[in-house]
Order: sequence, then C-alpha cells, then structure tokens
Amino acid sequence: MADGTNLSSYATLDLGRAARRGYPEAVYCAGKTTAQVAGIAAAMRRREDVTTLFTRASPAHAEAILAELPDAHHDAGAALLAWPPTPPVPTGGLVVVVAAGTSDLPIAREAMLTARYLGRDTDLLVDVGVAGLHRILSHLDLLRRARAIVVAAGMDGALPSVVAGLVSAPVVALPTSVGYGAAFDGLAALLAMLNACAPGVAVVNIDNGYGAGHLAAQIAAPEPA
Repeated sequence: MADGTNLSSYATLDLGRAARRGYPEAVYCAGKTTAQVAGIAAAMRRREDVTTLFTRASPAHAEAILAELPDAHHDAGAALLAWPPTPPVPTGGLVVVVAAGTSDLPIAREAMLTARYLGRDTDLLVDVGVAGLHRILSHLDLLRRARAIVVAAGMDGALPSVVAGLVSAPVVALPTSVGYGAAFDGLAALLAMLNACAPGVAVVNIDNGYGAGHLAAQIAAPEPA
C-alpha cells in the first residue's frame, strides 16, 4: 500500500492529457522509488476511464504497483504494466511490430503493448532479421496490411530499411542496445537507421519501445470525421 507520502511532493499527474492531445500520460518508473510509483498507482485506482501505462518497471516497482492495482496487466518481459487491464476496443489501422531477433523482443513487446493500449489492433513478428531474409519475406501479406510498422533491431540495425523498401506504410525504426562491443549499446543501430536508404523511416531513441509504439499508434489513428 502507498505509505501516505503527499503525492504533490513528487508528482503532478497530467490527467487532462488524453483530452488535450488524444493520448493519456504514461508513468516512467525508472528513477522513481517504489513508494512513489505506489502513490501514483493509488491515485489512478479510481480512474478507469484513463489508460495508464507504467513503463520500465522493475520487479520491485511492479510489486508496488500491483499492491495498489492488483488487476493491472503486467508484462514482466516488457517491464510494463497497464491499468485498466483490458485494452480499449481497437480503432484505426493495424500496427505491426517486428523484432529482428529474440533478444530484441522485450523492447518490441513494449512497443506492441503501448500501441495496443493506445487503441490500435496489433500484431507481432519475432526473429525475422536480415541474417535470413526469407523469414521477413514470408510475412509480406501481413506487413502490407499494416498502417504503421515498428521494426526493432540491434547489431547492424539493417532491418527497418529492408522493411521500408517492401511496404507503403511508414516505418518506425527502433534501435535496441543488443549487440557485441562495436554495437556501442545500440549506437551503431541508431546511426544505421538514421542513414536508412529507404524513405519513410522515422527513428526513435535507443530502446525506446514506448516512444515507437506511441508514434505508430498516432500514425494508425482513425481518420478525422
């Protein structure tokens, strides 16, 4: 349970963000104490009308959040919790999230769950990197149905450019910190993606699955009435 610390001493919740820009605030847990995330979770307990994502939640953060929101959806691999636990009914277009390798899956799942809880239909492709191009080519029908595609890749970061050359949808390139020494914790993948030959590629920060999923959800939003 929250320890009674005054919420206003460490957080100012932006409860009007969904009305203002169409998407609610998320809570970035890294750097916060367990008492702080518990206090925020307690404040959101009665706000089932607002989707709240808790990102980068350590096991200790997750335990504190679940003490306040025991029904929250928890994806330990993605280090993400969502309240309320049921995603909204999907609207708009399909968001496909592609993970180049299994090692990229935690960040890819963060992107997928973000897009899903922001109201988009989602699908996930795993371990389809450029070391075996037949793997991604076997999913062209799905990729070409997408309104937006997130491609998570580390190492040489080549997959987003390949995918962008095969589809008409915008591609959100998501560099991950996966790779050996000269990958520089994702910097090599980031620079490769910024230099993508194929047009229509937007790049987010290293390991920023939340940002990639959010951007894809915005791209795939329903057309204005």
